[in-house]
Amino acid sequence: MKYESQGIAKMYFIAAIALFVGQILFGVTMGLQYVMGDFLFPEIPFNVARMVHTNLLIIWLLFGFMGSAYFLIPEESERELYSPLLAKVLFWVFLTAGVLTILGYLLMPYARLAELTMNDILPTMGREFLEQPTITKIGIVIVVLGFIFNIGMTVLTGRKTVISLVLLTGLVGLAVFFLFSFYNPDNIVLDKYFWWFVIHLWVEGVWELIMASLLAYVLIKVTGVDREVIEKWLYIIIAMALISGLIGTGHHFFWIGTPDYWQWLGSIFSALEPIPFFMMTLFAFNVVNKRRRDHPNKVAVLWALGTAVMAFLGAGVWGFLHTLAPINYFTHGTQITAAHGHMAFYGAYVMVVLTMISYSMPLMRGKKAANQTAQIVEMWSFWLMTISMVFITLFLTAAGVVQVFLQRFSDDPLPFMVVQDKLAIFYWMREISGIVFLIGLILYIYSFFAKGKEVEFVEE
Repeated sequence: MKYESQGIAKMYFIAAIALFVGQILFGVTMGLQYVMGDFLFPEIPFNVARMVHTNLLIIWLLFGFMGSAYFLIPEESERELYSPLLAKVLFWVFLTAGVLTILGYLLMPYARLAELTMNDILPTMGREFLEQPTITKIGIVIVVLGFIFNIGMTVLTGRKTVISLVLLTGLVGLAVFFLFSFYNPDNIVLDKYFWWFVIHLWVEGVWELIMASLLAYVLIKVTGVDREVIEKWLYIIIAMALISGLIGTGHHFFWIGTPDYWQWLGSIFSALEPIPFFMMTLFAFNVVNKRRRDHPNKVAVLWALGTAVMAFLGAGVWGFLHTLAPINYFTHGTQITAAHGHMAFYGAYVMVVLTMISYSMPLMRGKKAANQTAQIVEMWSFWLMTISMVFITLFLTAAGVVQVFLQRFSDDPLPFMVVQDKLAIFYWMREISGIVFLIGLILYIYSFFAKGKEVEFVEE
């Protein structure tokens, strides 16, 4: 670690992992509620568990992105962070707001929470993934603006690299598109139209810039390949991501009352969305094959390659499976959507944050890499989490195919709940896979405490 202020990333990463554990616990709870409907009812109803599960995902990934930026930017800019104090203050503001919001979901009816947080003054609550009270949303805006100011001043007053500028562009986009969460029109079509400006343009637009810059940074560090080579790849990847991702928003507009041309635009540009992920896979393996150094942090290299592969499969392949309008007509809102969502989020964003943590945590603890035992444990966690996520995706895909046939495609379609009963076997297998994933996550945390023989590293 070259700069003292890079150490601020550690507190963000610890909070991220703690919230990640919470997210998976609620995911396992929901999985059980699919097959045991009264599990933890009425203490934690399914709708509350789902709200907590998805909100924790968003919060901990934002902590992960912030921690990654605080570690990466000082080194890329060749100067200390503009204001370490501001970074620490914003951490506690964001953590407090996040925890209080989750407790609000769990401890009181949602309508009462809306009333207490003065949602009537500026109504923004009640929409999927954007359930946060208006006060929390305002807090998020303040935290993100302070964070971007801190990062931006560090970049502007230091060395400017392609990686830091792409990362900054992604972070600014994250803040800008979140502002649409405050626009809550009465017309349901308009509401859904602009709702996707937050949800889609985050995960299939600006977040891809963040992911690509983080992956490029780690690959430079662990392979020693020339920066110019990696930066050329980065330019091509983000150009394709933005071209396909921005207009590809149209695949969410098929059936909400928007004009017919969105079926063409959404289908064509969504079909292009796997291309940047495929390029990212080629890029990662190409760079690792050409590496000029044998970095001791083997597990960080594994996570980096895993990110590229799983992002391509989850976001690219599983996204393409149901993105064309004639297919989406039957699959929209089924378990096929859930299959895509799980593998895409894990492959693209969860894994890239874990890549950054695996690379940077040993450095913040004064080591070049974790000891051999810790790396072996972490590799086990990688394979357990990744393989279990593949199985979760496959089981949900199978459930979705059966659901589409029985509920929407057959000559004698069955009612929704009758079909759900017939999918129970897939839900049980998904639940078992989820428990294996949780075991993998526990191993990941244990790897930070595992003792063993230190690895040797010869500087270039």
